[in-house]
Amino acid sequence: QVQLVESGGGLVQAGDSLRLSCLASGRTFSRYGMGWFRQAPGKERNLVATIMWNGGSTSYADSVKGRFTISRDNSKNTVYLKMNSLLPEDTAVYYCAQDRSPWRMTVPVLADFGSWGQGTQVTVSS
Repeated sequence: QVQLVESGGGLVQAGDSLRLSCLASGRTFSRYGMGWFRQAPGKERNLVATIMWNGGSTSYADSVKGRFTISRDNSKNTVYLKMNSLLPEDTAVYYCAQDRSPWRMTVPVLADFGSWGQGTQVTVSS
């Protein structure tokens, strides 16, 4: 049974930085692509960033390119999201997710994710 536990959210001011972490357990972490998603009140859940199982490739939403960086440490079963130059519109609940299939040879997309964390709130004040 996959468990994903996010941490690192909080209340910050515009322009600040945060680093989210997601600790995974239940499966061999290094075999699976990972992703970060976010959902603002009244809006659908959207992909923020994804990373292949081996860290070889990443993908970002246009709205966060150049500001956010996804990375992973397979020795710690953890995926990170470093968020710089935060904007009020980045305010959302951020979710970590894990690919359904191991060793996928492409960066996973939304439909590929089958396990989700409980989310961590990020609030950016102007």
